Amino acid sequence: MGLQPLPRRHLVAYASADAFADGTLSILSRLGYEIVSPEKFEKQVERGEVERRPDLYIVEERRLREIPSSGPDAEVKVLVLADRDAAPEGDDRIVAAMKPPVGMHDLYRLLQQMLEGRPRTTLRASTRLDAVCRRSGHEWNANIVSLSENGCLLESPEPVPLGTSLQLAFEIPGVGTVHVRAETAYHLLPNLGLVFSSIPPRIRTAIVGFVEQALLRDDPESSG
Repeated sequence: MGLQPLPRRHLVAYASADAFADGTLSILSRLGYEIVSPEKFEKQVERGEVERRPDLYIVEERRLREIPSSGPDAEVKVLVLADRDAAPEGDDRIVAAMKPPVGMHDLYRLLQQMLEGRPRTTLRASTRLDAVCRRSGHEWNANIVSLSENGCLLESPEPVPLGTSLQLAFEIPGVGTVHVRAETAYHLLPNLGLVFSSIPPRIRTAIVGFVEQALLRDDPESSG
């Protein structure tokens, strides 16, 4: 099933270069996500190269006061680079959080979740799968609301700090229960973005097959 090219996204970063891992900005630019400083974005607007309103703000927590607080730009959603283990509270514009320095793969995955209906690479499907989480001997129930071969978006009644490792068990229809290790790579409020680690080939194949079938069911062009 082919995926249509996604439009180029323009993101404004109130953050230093040190907030991003080496090569992150240049690689993401080639993948369709241009991340620039507020000053450079203003010049692009003046030259008519971009629309007045960016797709997203990426803001270091200490610089949250610098983003526009009035006008259309004040409605732009914010990805905060948090100093703590979770996103700061009290600002409805903040929809996601990561801990700097952010790497290309984790940021790319989060941007696709936030800005795209379908990912440019690594198929991802909306789901409603029951899951069991375990960390430090504690166990609780959660729901997987989005799944790819590399990770998932988890709806959890319990908070999990960024960078935390846990075990996750969930059932793939027609396959059975699978067990994976995962780490909290980002918060896409109110959910958690988990990245899988050391997935056995059998489980990876099962996840890919499930995601492809889910996308086909949701694709209007595949019916009839």
